[in-house]
Amino acid sequence: MPPPPAVVARGATLVAPTGTTILDRVDWHVGPEDRWVVVGANGSGKTSLLRLAGAQARPTAGVVEVLGCRLGRTDLRRLRERIGVASAAVTDQLRPGLTAHDAVVTARHGALEPWWHEYTASDHARADELLAAMGCAALGGRSLGTLSQGERQRVVVARALMPQPELLLMDEPAAGLDLPSREALVARLAGLARDPASPPMVLVTHHLEEVPPGTTHALLLRGGGVVAAGPVDAVLTPATLSEAYGIPVHVARRAGRWTAWSAG
Repeated sequence: MPPPPAVVARGATLVAPTGTTILDRVDWHVGPEDRWVVVGANGSGKTSLLRLAGAQARPTAGVVEVLGCRLGRTDLRRLRERIGVASAAVTDQLRPGLTAHDAVVTARHGALEPWWHEYTASDHARADELLAAMGCAALGGRSLGTLSQGERQRVVVARALMPQPELLLMDEPAAGLDLPSREALVARLAGLARDPASPPMVLVTHHLEEVPPGTTHALLLRGGGVVAAGPVDAVLTPATLSEAYGIPVHVARRAGRWTAWSAG
């Protein structure tokens, strides 16, 4: 039997306690081999959509199914164990004195400190392999507080992969990085995207320059609603991006990388 879609949203609506509509009737389908990028301006609903996909919130209306489980009818705590998340919120939870290796290996049990659980030799070996895959092999013994922001971001992505998740979610992993750090991270994400053994992936960003090669699909949001969704080449166009951002936008693609700039 083929695996279920990673995420299915049908008319998904999210309303804040203040009554503000954050997401408005979103339809979305993430297949088991898809690599999605979610793009939109600040306040467009990107992170809120990722919270639904990560079983961190339930829709106010409509249906959201994650890894075959319908939100509102399943134990969200158990479902979250099947999802890897790399975000600033995760980074902020990690103690600066924690070594990069311990930051990764503790994700085996979803913990924040290494003394909460016991870890096997294979757990430690996997953590080292993931650090190496993210270009951080030499950083395992260093504390997070001594790493650059770009190095910490790559460690957090390795951490998200530690429990062998069935879905990988990344919320603006390149935010705040300088050019060399961004390019190092994008190169590693491209490797993940091209690896058929990688789980389905969803990357949130508002910069096309951060979209890794190997991305298969794109979703554009504006004001909580979907502007366009589908194969990346059909969605990341001047017309759709101009609608999403509310300004005229030029788009170019070279060697599998995207760039966008204002046409105004």
